[in-house]
Amino acid sequence: MPIDKSPPTPSDLGIDPTSVEKSPSSLRKLWLEWRMLIIFLLVMVLFRSAIADWNQIPSGSMKPTILEGDRIVVNKLAYDLKVPFTSWCLAEWGDPKRGEIVTFYSPHDEKLLIKRVIGVPGDVIKMHNNELFINNQPAEYNQLNDAVVNQLDHYQRNNHHFFIEKYGNLEHAVMLRPSTPNKFNSFGPTKIPHGQYLMLGDNRDNSKDSRLIGLISRDRITGRAHTIAFSVDYEAYYLPRIDRFIRPLDSLISAN
Repeated sequence: MPIDKSPPTPSDLGIDPTSVEKSPSSLRKLWLEWRMLIIFLLVMVLFRSAIADWNQIPSGSMKPTILEGDRIVVNKLAYDLKVPFTSWCLAEWGDPKRGEIVTFYSPHDEKLLIKRVIGVPGDVIKMHNNELFINNQPAEYNQLNDAVVNQLDHYQRNNHHFFIEKYGNLEHAVMLRPSTPNKFNSFGPTKIPHGQYLMLGDNRDNSKDSRLIGLISRDRITGRAHTIAFSVDYEAYYLPRIDRFIRPLDSLISAN
């Protein structure tokens, strides 16, 4: 008996020939129907990874400047261009400056944090009972506007002191808890080495910052925070805080 050497047909293999014929066209049809959404999602993911992002603030470590429920716009091109989803730098055109609010990955647990740059390479930073000294010069502390303080709840207003902290031509709001000197509110002097930055939260007694996780290397910094996109109040059924919509962070020490 002659041996049939022809390749088996889909029917011989128990496959419906119509499904084989329709499969490519079905995938093509699916692609044509959903391609705009797929392309949009891909572009958005790449955009948020490499160009700009908006971050939800889950904690109060940057109060009174940033509140829980704020959505912060972060410029990821402020200092450099990185390969999306990596820390590989393709080009650099600037470095974080003292007083700027930045996002970075913690060397302790790799969580994304947002803090203020206090010490840049070459600085000598010291703190004594929450009073900051930069290069042996003490910061100035002036009264903070009541409109800013009144955004916080009754407990925080009555258990903290609120100031405008000023060094040189830079100033921003801080909140401090009255206390005697301890290991958290007093440190240094510490000289900041090349490629490292000292970060502090504006809520000085409730912030997991460089006092706990150490100095932050330049490659861990992912962008500069500059604006509140929008804000909701977690304690008031997520109602919007309209007065904080599209609000530059450097304007928040003034009255609403």
